[in-house]
Parts: sequence; structure tokens; C-alpha cells
Amino acid sequence: MNTKQQTPLLLLALLFISYTLPAQDFLFEFGKEQDLNALIQGKATQEKSIRWRDVNTGPATWRFEGEELVCEGLPIGVIRSEQQYENFVMYVEWKHMEAGGNSGSFVWSGAVPGENRLPDGVEVQMLELDWVNQNKRPDGELPPIAYVHGELFGVGGVETVPDNPRGTRSKSIENRCLGKGQWNTYVVVCVDGVIKLSVNGKFVNGIRQSTQKKGYICLESEGAPIHFRNLTVTPLPPGVTSPDQTAPLLPNP
Repeated sequence: MNTKQQTPLLLLALLFISYTLPAQDFLFEFGKEQDLNALIQGKATQEKSIRWRDVNTGPATWRFEGEELVCEGLPIGVIRSEQQYENFVMYVEWKHMEAGGNSGSFVWSGAVPGENRLPDGVEVQMLELDWVNQNKRPDGELPPIAYVHGELFGVGGVETVPDNPRGTRSKSIENRCLGKGQWNTYVVVCVDGVIKLSVNGKFVNGIRQSTQKKGYICLESEGAPIHFRNLTVTPLPPGVTSPDQTAPLLPNP
């Protein structure tokens, strides 16, 4: 079957998926989306709040402390942005409240949970530094310390090519994350299947050739409390992204 024949069938499949998946309830507004052109031209920034929908956590998983979004960590699962994003810059600050805490965000995600309750996409890891000490291997060896400093990797069938390989994952080339109770700053630049990650003021990690290049942003609940604040998404101009590189649209009733 040639490409012209495949495209209509793929579109029909995506439409079928989008209309048969259950609706995901609106939870709250958190963070902002800002206009790139307004920033470049020095005009008043055109901003709108980012709306978040529950995938498989629950209202009790999330609460606000002032401007901070607090995730209690249970049940394991994610929330997703109401809109999909293709090319964009995401700025977010986060801090763990327990030693060894585990969380992260997903970009270019389909926001449909798998058997492990987590979705596909590219995960941007957010781990507390003591995680390596709490997760020794059967032989007593500690996992690589780079694991807790902003690893990037495809999940749920999404494949990527790591800039700094640790197996299929990409590790940061400098250990820059801070421990519990301290704020970390991530700048995540996502363009045309390429992701570059800045950790606390320096770009230290990246992936390329992601097989999925447009989808939802997800925030993860994975067993431990984590705080988020100052999340900002700046959409960039679109690229040439085919339907098979795009996550299916989900209903937003």
C-alpha cells in the first residue's frame, strides 16, 4: 500500500480512537501559555491560562498552596494539558518534599495510560537525589547518579535517539539537580522531534528523532509529594508533522 493510500486510513483510525476514548474531566487552570510574537516584538504579552484534565489520578491528588500546584503522589497517574503542543518551550520549577521522590513530565504524549498507569510520549525525569540510594540493584550496586539529574527517554512505544546514551535513555552530561525542599528549574525546548533540556540554568541533555512530535503535556503523580510552580509554555511555529507522528486528539467536553 502506498503512502497516499495509507494516509486516509490512518486519519480514520485516529478519528475512531478520539471518539471512543472516555472523556477526561477538567480539573483546574495552572500555568500560562504566552505568545512568541508578542514577546519578540516587545508588545504586551498575550497570555492565557493552561487548562488541565484528569487522566487517571483524581481531584484529591492535586491542590494549591498559593501559586504552587501540589501533587500528593497517589494514585500513580497523570493529568494532561487540554490542548496539544507540537513545537514549544516549556519552563517549569519543581521541588520534591521527600527523599527519593519520583515524578516527571511527559511531552508529545497521547495521554492514555498503559498497564503501568503512565502514558506514552517522551518523559522528562524529575527525581529526588536520594532515589539512587533507595533503589539499589540486587547485587547492591547503585544505579547511575545521572539517573536523577534529568534523564530523557521515550516511553509507551515512542522511540528517540539519545544525545548522551545510557542504553535507550539520554543522561545529563552534568549533575545539576538539587535535593528535597529545593526548587529546580527546567527549560524544555521541543522542536521537530528534538528536545533539549536545561537544568538549573545550563543545557545538559537532549534527544532527537522522536517518533511522536505532537501531543499533550502531562504532569506525573508517582508515589511522592512534589510541588510545581511558574509553568509557562511558549508555542513555536509548526513544522512538517504527519498524522502518524501526532498523538490522537482526545475529547474536551
